Amino acid sequence: MRLFKNTNIPFVGMRKITYTISIILILASLVGLVVRGLNWSIDFSSGVAAKVVLKAVDSAVEPVSIDELRNVLKVNGYPEAEIQHVGDVSAGTFMIKIKSRATEDAISNHTRIQIMQIISENFPQHVAGRDINRDVIEEIYEVGPKVGGELRTNSLLAVGIALVLMIIYIWFRFELIFGVMAIVALAHDVLIIIGVFALTGKEITIQIIAALLTIVGYSINDTIVIFDRTREDLKIRRKEPLEQVMNSSLNETLSRTVVTSGTTFITTLSLYLFGGQVLNDFAMAMCLGVIIGTYSSVCIASNLVVDVTKATHKEKQTAQHLNKRR
Repeated sequence: MRLFKNTNIPFVGMRKITYTISIILILASLVGLVVRGLNWSIDFSSGVAAKVVLKAVDSAVEPVSIDELRNVLKVNGYPEAEIQHVGDVSAGTFMIKIKSRATEDAISNHTRIQIMQIISENFPQHVAGRDINRDVIEEIYEVGPKVGGELRTNSLLAVGIALVLMIIYIWFRFELIFGVMAIVALAHDVLIIIGVFALTGKEITIQIIAALLTIVGYSINDTIVIFDRTREDLKIRRKEPLEQVMNSSLNETLSRTVVTSGTTFITTLSLYLFGGQVLNDFAMAMCLGVIIGTYSSVCIASNLVVDVTKATHKEKQTAQHLNKRR
């Protein structure tokens, strides 16, 4: 069952409008990146991570909530601390990550001592009768600037490698121009999402990098479906210009694109609304990615192919090559 039947939306004809929207979004993202920069998490910078167990010996004592722990750390000078539950909530185990204000690799013991003092002073009932160094703070480790920098570089490299492999695949599957424009559209998606995080000051964590890679894969899938339909239509409508065939293909795949994107968006939105603060930023990135990725697949990638083939006078040549591909 198709959601939309016999649509004839002039996607290619509206490309000046969609280009303008994209340029505005990209400029806003660049301003955010230049003015505010990215707020890298402890995983990509430096700091201290501690695994803390706040489960009282006395079962009558109520467990500590994540909000309560966050407020305590905020009052004591660590408003930027990242906190998340480890395992079952009833176990009272938390992972606390605090960015270092030091500039050297070796982070001083000051932060370690501070965490112990804060826990002891604010949660005496949960610490009573337990060794704070062994039973309360089960694990504590440091992330130095060099290690964080290497992880940041590797994460960006992973995104870059994914883009290169995709362009190679699309080159063999369709044409080089299709691959290049698909990657331009993906870069457009990633830049806008990163720009939103820069403007809002939200942290770039490992989960956000994972979300970006997921978005890249999801967006390229929609683009390939449209390109594949264009190739099939060109075999049937050989005398029609690429612009007209591309627009028809976009309308033919519109129902499929909206349904798949819509169901994915509903899932990620539910995760954003009910997944809790730990998953909030990841779900936000996914929600933005689904919207922007769908928009770029329909309104950017295909239109760029049309404009570039026109500018290079390779419309007929591109159509002929696509007809030969299986």
